[in-house]
Amino acid sequence: QHYKSITFIEIMDLSNLDKFTDSVLTVDSPVPICTQSEECCVGIDEAGRGPVLGPMVYGIAYCPVSRIPDIEALGVGDSKQLKESDRDEILGKMHENSDFVGYCVTVLSANYLSTSMLGRENYNLNAISHDTAISLLRNIIAKGVKVKDVYVDTVGPAEKYQAKLSALFPTLNITVASKADDKYPICGASSIFAKVCRDRCMKEWQFPEKGYDISDSGCGYPSDPKTKKWLMDNVDEVFGFPQFVRFSWSTAEKIIEKRSVPVSWDNEEEEEENIPKLNSFFKRVKKQTEIPRHRFYHEQGLTSSTEI
Repeated sequence: QHYKSITFIEIMDLSNLDKFTDSVLTVDSPVPICTQSEECCVGIDEAGRGPVLGPMVYGIAYCPVSRIPDIEALGVGDSKQLKESDRDEILGKMHENSDFVGYCVTVLSANYLSTSMLGRENYNLNAISHDTAISLLRNIIAKGVKVKDVYVDTVGPAEKYQAKLSALFPTLNITVASKADDKYPICGASSIFAKVCRDRCMKEWQFPEKGYDISDSGCGYPSDPKTKKWLMDNVDEVFGFPQFVRFSWSTAEKIIEKRSVPVSWDNEEEEEENIPKLNSFFKRVKKQTEIPRHRFYHEQGLTSSTEI
């Protein structure tokens, strides 16, 4: 993963995102001084796990435990239940309170997700999500944040995920729960950081490939008719999709199969004459008949002392 630290304002325009369209970009805020001396709570959530278009973004938010009422007063919650204008407003308020609120977000490009999932080793979306959350938590700990309580929106079975995190961070109080962003204010804050960042990525995406426009691509989910139409209209017969598309998603795979030129991989090799097949070396063979010994050995009473 490529790491680059940039400021909050730069997150809003993401002017350098084009350098990471096929990899991973991590951005974070300055660490509030109070979070290095006071015990802190941490929330971790993601945005854009299911869409076939664009990146998945993981966010982590943290603040002193004593300031949770202040976080709650900002109106944080499940970002998906808030209007875009409300998310932007709450994010602005958290930025105004950056003396006690910190964050870090990781943008995982569509191309990175697909190449990881289709690699030689099985690296599924759950494993990618777990590793990203772990990396974010380690990142703020390394920066000196005094972490005490961690709240994580689950990916997969909550019990197994919580046990995994607790084994890695045995000194922390970790809670993994479904809809954690709606239950715990600090997790709601992380949800807003992640969602606003993904929305900005979608709006300001710079295609490395030329000639693509995402203004009419819908919400990016496979069930959206506009998204499906955009995919159908923007698949290349030879090269498939641009890096903005998660080509490992079944929706994209089916369109490639339908619209692109078929490829046939011929692995059959012509058998050369007089060259035995590999399996012939493993066939069971009959035991050879023992050759009678010369009578000289019998007449002299000679016997073998060992067998070769």
